Amino acid sequence: MNNATFEESMYKLVVETSTKLPKDVRRAIKAAKEKENAGTRAAMSLATITNNIKMADDQVSPICQDTGLPTFKIKTPVGVNQLEIKEAIKKAIVQATKEGKLRPNSVDSLTGENSGDNLGAGVPVFKFEQWDKDFIDVKLILKGGGCENKNIQYSLPCELEGLGRAGRDLDGIRKCIMHSVYQAQGQGCSAGFIGIGIGGDRSSGYDLAKEQLFRPVEDVNPNEDLRKLEEYVLENANKLGIGTMGFGGEATLLGCKIGVMHRIPASFYVSVAYNCWAYRRMGVSVDPETGAILEWAYQDGEFIDFASESESAEAEVAASVEEDVITLEAPITEEQIRSLKVGDVVKINGMMYTGRDAIHKYLSDHDSPVDLNGQVIYHCGPVMLKDKEGVWHVKAAGPTTSIREEPYQGDIMKKFGIRAVIGKGGMGPKTLAALQEHGGVYLNAIGGAAQYYADCIKGVEGVDLMQFGIPEAMWHLRVEGFKAVVTMDAHGNSLHADVDKSSLEKLSQFKERVFN
Repeated sequence: MNNATFEESMYKLVVETSTKLPKDVRRAIKAAKEKENAGTRAAMSLATITNNIKMADDQVSPICQDTGLPTFKIKTPVGVNQLEIKEAIKKAIVQATKEGKLRPNSVDSLTGENSGDNLGAGVPVFKFEQWDKDFIDVKLILKGGGCENKNIQYSLPCELEGLGRAGRDLDGIRKCIMHSVYQAQGQGCSAGFIGIGIGGDRSSGYDLAKEQLFRPVEDVNPNEDLRKLEEYVLENANKLGIGTMGFGGEATLLGCKIGVMHRIPASFYVSVAYNCWAYRRMGVSVDPETGAILEWAYQDGEFIDFASESESAEAEVAASVEEDVITLEAPITEEQIRSLKVGDVVKINGMMYTGRDAIHKYLSDHDSPVDLNGQVIYHCGPVMLKDKEGVWHVKAAGPTTSIREEPYQGDIMKKFGIRAVIGKGGMGPKTLAALQEHGGVYLNAIGGAAQYYADCIKGVEGVDLMQFGIPEAMWHLRVEGFKAVVTMDAHGNSLHADVDKSSLEKLSQFKERVFN
């Protein structure tokens, strides 16, 4: 095989996967958008999402800043050198990272050091299989941490909140899957997709679940029982009212795929791999002699480029909020913050500072490198590139899941006088209590909309704590028109808690047996 050509083919696969959603995913998102009630926060979110997809297309930039842990599923003919394939893919990964198509995401689990090139022990992930066909089949999925953290595994029989006992049968499996959608709420960037693996052991069950995510959204399960179950879940999960970003609404789940394998008598696992709306998976067939791409996967059906909708989508976003939008200029006063309430849409101008896991842990034990009094912390790990003059540019900058910072957030806000936190998926009771006591607010940005928010960032004014790596450093960002929704206010109100409560009540209607 021509290794240089194969490496180029893999680079094209990585770039296409990171920057352009597959046809079937686009159709699912468009269908969800058309069903949503106009003028709602959910409709605004879906309009932002479709606009973001178009921006990523135009700029060939990452759809979401969290480009995940690259996982390759590779089938090779007998005699093909898999070691050469691994080496070529690693070189392609390094090149894509250097050019800002991937965020450096490979972190040493013991030292916390980011390798900077997406390589490391066990990274990227390779799943090889030999087959009797005469071409190489390579599929890639980029699954970010926000949705990866909402994966869940059930051991049957078990008791499920809202649903009662789930036994070792098809109906027990049904209850587990419905519960998996409920527990994800908006933290996995709903509306999402799920892959389910029934059986196996703890590791093979998860592998089977993730494998389902490689199936086309519109395919039909050949197993009649599983086909019926997929259709049931897709219909009824959208009755939970969780909605896009967990704001409530009609679109909670966009796809459900289920696989099954044998198990040992003592164990019965139902494993769920949750995937966000930014469902980035692509595939290619490759000539084993030349290394060239023969065919791209997931090419059936209509391609929705959202070009005709991009202007109307932006207009829809503006129209749904502009008359009520509240402009905040950082630094923000306590009086301004206490005037806000859940449901308000704000537009931020001025400075904001990124802070993720490493920054929050650091700030709990150290002084801040900048004055954060009255300022905004953005839960974001951006994709950054430095030009020849040494100036940093933001290539992608959507929010990360906020709940990871729950142990730190309230204390840090009070310690440094921070008035606003931006992220996705909401936070817990400790943070909510601190917002009320201190005079703070939580703002939910649209998860995955990395190009939409990068466009709001007009300059990088500095960076601190680069020893934590690009995603975890504290970036000083000058923004204009950065829109987000107040979902936790200074009066003890939380949209996330409200949606969780109402969706749990709705989940309980699915308690009775459906499948025998």
